[in-house]
Amino acid sequence: MHFASDNTGPAHPAVMEALVAANEGYAMPYGSDPLSQQVVEQVREAFEAPEAVVLLAATGTAANVLLLSTLAEPYETIFCSTCAHIHEDECNAPEMFSGGTKLTLVPHEAGKISPADLEAVIANEGTRGVHGPKRGPVSLTQATEKGAVYTLEEVAALTGVARRFGLATHMDGARFANAVTHLGCTPAEASWKAGVDALSFGGTKNGLLGVEAMVLFDPAKGEELEYRRKRGAQLFSKHRYLAAQMSAYLTNDLWLETANTANAAAAALARGIEAAGGRLLAPQESNLIFADLPRAAHQRLKAAGAEYHIYVGELDGDDPDEMLTARLVCDWSAREADIARFCEIAAG
Repeated sequence: MHFASDNTGPAHPAVMEALVAANEGYAMPYGSDPLSQQVVEQVREAFEAPEAVVLLAATGTAANVLLLSTLAEPYETIFCSTCAHIHEDECNAPEMFSGGTKLTLVPHEAGKISPADLEAVIANEGTRGVHGPKRGPVSLTQATEKGAVYTLEEVAALTGVARRFGLATHMDGARFANAVTHLGCTPAEASWKAGVDALSFGGTKNGLLGVEAMVLFDPAKGEELEYRRKRGAQLFSKHRYLAAQMSAYLTNDLWLETANTANAAAAALARGIEAAGGRLLAPQESNLIFADLPRAAHQRLKAAGAEYHIYVGELDGDDPDEMLTARLVCDWSAREADIARFCEIAAG
């Protein structure tokens, strides 16, 4: 019963097979091998973006901060939600890699920021001349850190606000695949057709060992991103091993298959939690769930070896009926038997 994170599961067998195949013989380093060139075209084809700049990095943090530092000057500020990964979980890496760009936070609901709030926060910055930061890019997370998914109309509205101020939009797509399968749209519709300028296209949380694609839909800043990737120690010598993972991910839409499986597992888990007397804090839209369960249910689950995070509240306490908030995540390898067992124990 492993629902702590979509980082905890195994890599997909097709990815492992691709790595074994890529390990045969010799290949030129630093992305000069045929497989690395092929992956660029695969990403471009998937996103209907033949001129997009596509570079690989090993981690989501690297993808986010290298793209943002390419879009933002050191004297600018990046606008993001108060729960954004770049704010809460990347150890000031955006500030460091950009040379000092600050983050300006926007309130959220289930991780989603509204156009009105974004516009108000942007309007409040860039008003003090050289005494304050200039307005910089907007960063959205899709799916959000709270499991919600922006609709295409919501993304377009937010990128529209950014463009009215002359700003670019970056999308943290660590769970982009989960969002696309939920929306039932194309990758292009969920990104550049909705006004997104740069995308961190996630793979590690969705069946890969460790690789993300940095996608710039406007190639004008492509050379700068290449230099920043090298300077940021993300240009791998044996680049074919990153490329092999991403190639397998995109072949026959494996990335959508694994995301759909994870979303379906989360939906089953959400239904079971509600049937067991739990309460979802937001509708289940991706592979990430926040739910309240009584302390007694948490104690039974933990005693049975269930792996997940208690997000709000303490496991030890006197009131067995007090509701504690759990954060549960399903990945592509989540098993029906584990979900059924978890919900059975939760129900008591």
